[in-house]
Amino acid sequence: MRGNIRSAIETARRRAIGAIEAIRLGLAGKPLPAAMERGGEVLQAASRSFALDGVRHDAQSWPMSHPRDQFEITSDILLRAYSIGLFPMAESALGQNLFWVDPEVRGIFPLDGLIVSKSLAKTIRSDRFEMRIDCDFDAVIDGCAVCHGGREKTWINGRIRLLYRQLFDAGSVHTVESWADGALVGGLYGVHLGAAFFGESMFYRKTDASKVALVHLVARLAKGGFRLLDAQFVTPHLASLGAVEVPKEVYRRRLADAMSHQGDFWSWPKERRVLGREALAALPGCTR
Repeated sequence: MRGNIRSAIETARRRAIGAIEAIRLGLAGKPLPAAMERGGEVLQAASRSFALDGVRHDAQSWPMSHPRDQFEITSDILLRAYSIGLFPMAESALGQNLFWVDPEVRGIFPLDGLIVSKSLAKTIRSDRFEMRIDCDFDAVIDGCAVCHGGREKTWINGRIRLLYRQLFDAGSVHTVESWADGALVGGLYGVHLGAAFFGESMFYRKTDASKVALVHLVARLAKGGFRLLDAQFVTPHLASLGAVEVPKEVYRRRLADAMSHQGDFWSWPKERRVLGREALAALPGCTR
């Protein structure tokens, strides 16, 4: 039995490498979904994965190529994977293996469906937190990597840090940060591609700091004409803020639509301080 399992894992790894190479080459300009199909029928295996707020879930996944493999994972390949609905995760901070994840049910935040409680709206209007954009990526990913609350361990390993730092430097990853008394106390980061924003992780050190960051993110996306905010998985916490689940087929249609448009993340310039009342006013159809 162990031999069969080991053989199945190795088969999945080899086929995944073929799929990754298909993404890399683009198969002479053919659409990426077709390229993925040509890359091999990937043998899927159950794998524990994490939501935006760090809680583990079951999902379908397959191993990525390792550094010793023929094809190295690059930031460009990562963006191409996002464009067809895949995202990477790691089993632990110490391991070097990454996994492509493709959930059967996907979590998203409808941009016109964010739920903001009266108490949270009051906190936002008070401007208790100073909101900054793309100020300190390394500190944000450090905060997201810390085990806290119900998070037993982190999925952010060295390869994740390197790849997303490269995307940040290229302008494809953004952070929304909550600061208080000169210290970073909460925030989130994610990937911008087309008119989609893929939320990766968030954290807080002071109550409501991550929620305020999420509200400012949704306001910015709505103002900038974005069409999709991906949350990967829905947890009770995210559901309380308006996240919903959609089947893979529905998600891919929404993703294709978002990829055919271009969202403006800088509809509010980076250096401009956005007040809480402005963020709330920019939320379309917000439930309070």
